[in-house]
Amino acid sequence: MDVTLEARNITKRFSGVTALDRVNLQLRKGRVLALIGENGAGKSTLLKIMSGIHTTYEGSIYFQQQKVRFASPKEAQELGIAIIHQELHLIPELTVAQNVFLGRELTQQWGFLEEEQMLEKTAALLERLQSDISPSARVGSLKVGQQQIVEIAKALLTSAPVLFMDEPTSAIGEQEIDTLFQLIHQLREAGHSIVYISHKLEELYTIADDFVVLRDGQVVGQGAIADISRAELIHLMAGRETLETSQAIRQTDAKVMLQVRNLSLPNSANPHLPILQDINFDLHRGEVLGLYGLMGAGRTELCECLFGLHVHSGTIRIDDEQKHFKSPKQAIEAGMALVPEDRKHSGIIPGMSVRKNISLTVLEKLTRWGLLHAQTEAQLYKKYVESLQIKASHPDQLIKVLSGGNQQKVVLAKWIERNPKVLILDEPTRGIDVNAKGEIYTLISTLAGEGISILVVSSEIPEVLAIADRIMVMADGQLTATFDRKEATENKIMNACIPENTPS
Repeated sequence: MDVTLEARNITKRFSGVTALDRVNLQLRKGRVLALIGENGAGKSTLLKIMSGIHTTYEGSIYFQQQKVRFASPKEAQELGIAIIHQELHLIPELTVAQNVFLGRELTQQWGFLEEEQMLEKTAALLERLQSDISPSARVGSLKVGQQQIVEIAKALLTSAPVLFMDEPTSAIGEQEIDTLFQLIHQLREAGHSIVYISHKLEELYTIADDFVVLRDGQVVGQGAIADISRAELIHLMAGRETLETSQAIRQTDAKVMLQVRNLSLPNSANPHLPILQDINFDLHRGEVLGLYGLMGAGRTELCECLFGLHVHSGTIRIDDEQKHFKSPKQAIEAGMALVPEDRKHSGIIPGMSVRKNISLTVLEKLTRWGLLHAQTEAQLYKKYVESLQIKASHPDQLIKVLSGGNQQKVVLAKWIERNPKVLILDEPTRGIDVNAKGEIYTLISTLAGEGISILVVSSEIPEVLAIADRIMVMADGQLTATFDRKEATENKIMNACIPENTPS
């Protein structure tokens, strides 16, 4: 057995909390290992230890039978370990090429940068990923899915024998996923060793050879993935039966709460190809309306228009009143709420506490004579920690140390407290484990039952089929189909999101 990388009895503690407890893992040459577990199980922590990000821990790491202890990520990279992070590690102000080569810049004899060469190599990597992103584009101008592709390109720059992939498909579309899987197969055939983390279990059965399940920082199962069923994997992850994701069919209200007519968003880069074109739909009170489309279809831009972030043409009516939002503040005042696609940068304030993040949208309710009333704020924190089962050690814990699922519950809490008329959820379960997904699905159903109108954007067809009353499909900035839940199928949805002029 050709073991490339091995972890022996790895234990890691944070402020007295044991994140990993005597974890053992072997990564074999030419194999893909699926590392599986709920949010907070310790998966990302283990990868950070094995890639030199966390340098203090108990236990040992062996690379090609030699004991190693990395003092920095750079040492791990130089030895041959590359990582694609779940949380994007990009610098918005730099170009795509500058981010790809950051810390590994190509220089001339006298120390000057070989900028043209870096641009050419980045273009080749992006072509390999079948992406049309410009190497000279500023990363901050890219959408989350495009930034995820840049993160993947960074990891592929060197032919590292070991590659860690932490939720690499969480923000990219079906076509990009297919391309990534082709690359993984090529890398495996070439003898590379890959650790792959994903909450999309169907992916793991497609590409993985072996699996290791972590629960509460301990290994609770491992073996060949072909030898274990999806239900058995989920049971190992959770240690309990999981929540049922399929909701009963709701009787929605006939009243239209959100009406959109002829909404169009121009494209400054190409006036002949608008970002959104003639969008028309209604959202009824208490209805969950799903929105599906491939990356670049215009889903997020539509959400941003509805929330007052873009100047657009067309009309928006909320509760029978026509609105012309010039800012998110006006949209919020009219009863709109948006849980954004990019939780890390737009949904939370990482350097603030859980309590403060929950309070952000209702500060006027928590102040007396211009001063924040601490007791009222504490009651608000307690209300949502209990009702949404947010796992936080105390009110002043920084939100950035919570798992993705718990961060998302905090984002939901701050908007629920405003009791919105229309709640827009853009990829609400991105990077969240299967049980946290089930809890959020149940919450969506509960909110709809209370009369809130919900627009859910998702890049996962099974998700919109599970939770939506109706499903809209977008392609190239246009709505191409709308299905009732009872008539919607994966095949119909996929056919609707591929434009007719796309070559087969």
